[in-house]
Amino acid sequence: MLCARERERPLTVHHLNQLLLVCSLVLLIAVAAVRISSRSGLPSLLVYLAIGVAMGQDGIGDIKFDNAELVQVIGYGALVVILAEGGLGTKWKEAKPALPAASALALGGVAVSVGVTAAGAHYLTGLEWRQALIVGAVVSSTDAAAVFSVLRRIPLPKRITGTLEAESGFNDAPVVILVVAFSTAGPITHWYVLIGEIALELAIGAAIGLAVGWLGSWGLKRVALPASGLYPIAVMSIAIAAYAAGAMAHGSGFLAVYLASMVMGNARLPHWPATRGFADGLGWLAQIGMFVLLGLLVTPHELGDDILPALVIGLVLTMVARPLSVVLCLVPFRVPWQEQALMSWAGLRGAVPIILATIPMVEGVAGSHRIFNIVFVLVVVYTLVQGPTLPWLARKLHLGKGDETADLGIESAPLERLRGHLLSVTIPEGSKMHGVEVNELRLPTGAAVTLVVRDGTSFVPLPTTGLRRGDELLVVATDPVRDAAEARLRAVGHGGKLAGWLGTTDTEGARGNRR
Repeated sequence: MLCARERERPLTVHHLNQLLLVCSLVLLIAVAAVRISSRSGLPSLLVYLAIGVAMGQDGIGDIKFDNAELVQVIGYGALVVILAEGGLGTKWKEAKPALPAASALALGGVAVSVGVTAAGAHYLTGLEWRQALIVGAVVSSTDAAAVFSVLRRIPLPKRITGTLEAESGFNDAPVVILVVAFSTAGPITHWYVLIGEIALELAIGAAIGLAVGWLGSWGLKRVALPASGLYPIAVMSIAIAAYAAGAMAHGSGFLAVYLASMVMGNARLPHWPATRGFADGLGWLAQIGMFVLLGLLVTPHELGDDILPALVIGLVLTMVARPLSVVLCLVPFRVPWQEQALMSWAGLRGAVPIILATIPMVEGVAGSHRIFNIVFVLVVVYTLVQGPTLPWLARKLHLGKGDETADLGIESAPLERLRGHLLSVTIPEGSKMHGVEVNELRLPTGAAVTLVVRDGTSFVPLPTTGLRRGDELLVVATDPVRDAAEARLRAVGHGGKLAGWLGTTDTEGARGNRR
């Protein structure tokens, strides 16, 4: 907490202005740090954590802050936003084939990782079994923010990215349940009861998430809101409602929000690029606030005695527990060893383990501050090692080539009174729609290209007008053919004018944009 002297001062407009100025400067520095992290390949969380540490105790700001309960609450809220943003950007076509493997990693992989890491923490560093189990559970969760931010900059095969992204979205739920169970006072009498509770909570969360996502998509596609800016707000509100409903039903709210967001993200909702941009911005804001707050909670001069245990536990986790869990869980799926090696190294940790490390602090577990310090050091050190080396390892394993065909940017605005839709289509660099004539699009009856904007000049196209990279198209479609028209446009963007004849189907093209 802030020191008592500071708490006794009444809050004035002058203090509010100072607070706003400090927050604005922190956000500007954090935004500039995104550029640095993108060039260096480091996940941006390290820069944000450094900002928090610099502002906190032992830093230039000398802010004394030790409210672990507040950090936990804010961290949960930020994680909900990050999972919602990640779910909105997950393509169902890529995630669907990877769901069995991702589910195995999120459940069986977590169990293997917890057991191996806890054993290493107990026998190699001398932690008590309860503390060792908590550490093992905390660090077994891959971080959605770290995985999304790093993997989406690397052109990896879709099976790898789909598996890792789905795993990071799924494994938060069982890990949270395990950490809470291990941190609760009293012994865990029956292990099978704990497994049953985990299965029940995951089932409830999955059911609620899918239901809320489907209902939300159904409503947003049929209700014309008075302003386009309301659609992003509505989508994020529905995602957060899925979390709240799942948690209140004693299910996994984290799984609910991720699945609900994934359903909406693949439903081709109106004004989708604006929604993705809004969610992306909220995701960054959540990451910045969460990481800075976690940095404030750390007391640097107390970390010295826990550096060596953190390095030892991290070595067990990275070199033994994670590879073993990947190998054991992916045996039934016959995944090539190169992909298994990359998935083993790509189990990135981030803010989620640090947030989970606040749970034993709130519950008053003996040695909880040491657990927090160990997790903090482990996350920082091994993220610093794994993040920048992941692209290099992908190239060495000859896995650095993904599908480089650029996807179209399509925004849909419903015309309720006209019973139609206006599709705004942007042709990016790398799209195979370049050189295709308007009549070669072969749009379904009821859809037509009505306007082309090229180099700042708009004109009505002829059937023989050739399309170019950078063009913006306005396509009018009636309600019955709206989905078919968008699917056809995306198919041509991926397969050219012969899409549908040479293996690229219209449904293959109907996919959302990446971050």
